Amino acid sequence: MKVCIPTNGRGGLEDIVCEHFGRAPTFTVVDMDTNSVVVVPNASEHMGGMGKPPEHIISTGSEVLVCSELGPRAIGMFESYGVEVFVGARGTVREAVELWRQGKLERASDVNACREHRH
Repeated sequence: MKVCIPTNGRGGLEDIVCEHFGRAPTFTVVDMDTNSVVVVPNASEHMGGMGKPPEHIISTGSEVLVCSELGPRAIGMFESYGVEVFVGARGTVREAVELWRQGKLERASDVNACREHRH
């Protein structure tokens, strides 16, 4: 299973979780089966590229997104792709994955979606 975390750079497991999902410079993908880590740039329209961030994350094969917070439209897109989303992550990628493993993160919903993105 692959878990994706929006990150601030290319630090792998020691990188910091980016607090703004769509504008994260990178996405760090952790393969829980092989323990491999891949960092991909955010090439979405939010960063001058094309497409929405969820579309780019889907292309990595990720089945779970662990993040600080995100808006209701992104949550809806991930739900339509069958990706589970968990919010409340902070700290490093390693710490965020551990919080998720321990069941300490909240499943994303319209109730806990980022209020700045309610259009």
